[in-house]
Amino acid sequence: MKIWSTEHIFGHTWEQITMAAWQKYPNPMNPNVVGTDVLERHVDDRGVLHSHRLLTTAKWSVPRFVTSFLGIDEYCHVYEYSTVDPKSKLMTLRSVNLSLSGLMTVHETLKYQQHPDNSEKTLLTQEARIDATSLLGAPGYFEGLVADGFTTNAAKGREAIEWVCKKINTEMQDFAAGAQSFVAGMGLSQEMPKS
Repeated sequence: MKIWSTEHIFGHTWEQITMAAWQKYPNPMNPNVVGTDVLERHVDDRGVLHSHRLLTTAKWSVPRFVTSFLGIDEYCHVYEYSTVDPKSKLMTLRSVNLSLSGLMTVHETLKYQQHPDNSEKTLLTQEARIDATSLLGAPGYFEGLVADGFTTNAAKGREAIEWVCKKINTEMQDFAAGAQSFVAGMGLSQEMPKS
């Protein structure tokens, strides 16, 4: 078994980051993710959102000779279970691979929480536990390959979150400018009428 972990601080509020996390795919940094299907979603009596999604990728994050050797299909499927607790400002995503789980299992956990010292920032903690079976012949080697891939993919994932945050901010600014133009074009006052 191999454990991989990292931490990162985003310079955005928890609300901005969780909004970006839901809109993360598709993005130019992770073009291999080709599908996100919501299987089930509900809010419990404590106000916590629970979601189950199936993620589909078209490219594996391991060397091509490995995928050829193992006879891996074109697509990889990952099951993701997430919770969003707005009261404690914590979003947790847990995922496990469905494809090739008989040879290797990868459990990944991401936690986005409001930074304890600055409410304008968000702390991300990310961990992966990689378990390869002896059927691979050299399980430690394959676990190391996957762990090395996590370092690169985690950086791309953080870039993608930043890209989505910027995209959302641009859309909001464009919307506000469009609304102001519309109001000005109609000759309406931008102030609310007094009652």
